[in-house]
Amino acid sequence: MTTLTQRPAALLVAVSRPWFWPVSWVPAYLGTVLAGHSWLPGRADAGRAVVALLILGPLVWAAVLAQNDLEDLRSDRANPRKATAPLVTGAVSARRLRTWYRAAALASVGAAFLVGPLFVLGVGGVLLLGWAYSVPPLRLKTRPGWDVAVNALVVGLVSPVAGWSITRDPWHFPWPVAVIGVLFAAALYVPTTVTDLAADTQAGDTTFAVRFGATFAHRLGIGLWGAALAVSLACAAFGLVVPRSTLTAQLVMAPILLVAYAALTRRPTIAKLAVVSVLFGIPTAGFALAYISG
Repeated sequence: MTTLTQRPAALLVAVSRPWFWPVSWVPAYLGTVLAGHSWLPGRADAGRAVVALLILGPLVWAAVLAQNDLEDLRSDRANPRKATAPLVTGAVSARRLRTWYRAAALASVGAAFLVGPLFVLGVGGVLLLGWAYSVPPLRLKTRPGWDVAVNALVVGLVSPVAGWSITRDPWHFPWPVAVIGVLFAAALYVPTTVTDLAADTQAGDTTFAVRFGATFAHRLGIGLWGAALAVSLACAAFGLVVPRSTLTAQLVMAPILLVAYAALTRRPTIAKLAVVSVLFGIPTAGFALAYISG
């Protein structure tokens, strides 16, 4: 009998890594909240929001990660964290994975037309950045600094702007939130290069951590994280998008978040980074509550 893990649908879901979907869903949802001053989009925008959810979750991630898996096969074979990846185990062939990539990319762009023309441009841009990140000759993953920048921009800027653009023009997106988002996203990405340091070194992929080392990556991550917290505090102090009512809570939480980040990313694992993300979600939810109430 065909097992669940051998069925094409289950393998496709495995390729898209459902645990990555919230990485784009959460900032996109925050963008929607910022645009509408409400927890949920209006009834007129609800259908487009659902389509955007489908695009920013399974469709885009399936396309980007399928392409990444094809280009990272050599390092993935040396990476214990990727030992169960369908392409590594042979459950999926490279030919099938290329077919899935094309189908997911086309479906992402096609569905984006249901949201709006500017959303189409955004989805196309993300797919293009995904290609530039993974595929030679650019392969920005192996160009230290560019690897961090691409992920920080997609998660910290493009995703919240995508959520915002469901109801409002993207050029009206508040720039302080963009700065804070990019800094936090960069701080969360840098430690991931350390988790794969040994495998990337063995494969000859010069990622940020391979080029600069785990110690410098840790220090830079703390600096980026601290800068994001400082900008958020400054915005609250001056009433720039971030409500002044959050200032006291931020003054209490900022040192806690900084110490927690420094401790959990010293020897980073995916589980530890998940804990950092959850801790960060607490003041983020508080900000959203204060923003809507205000």
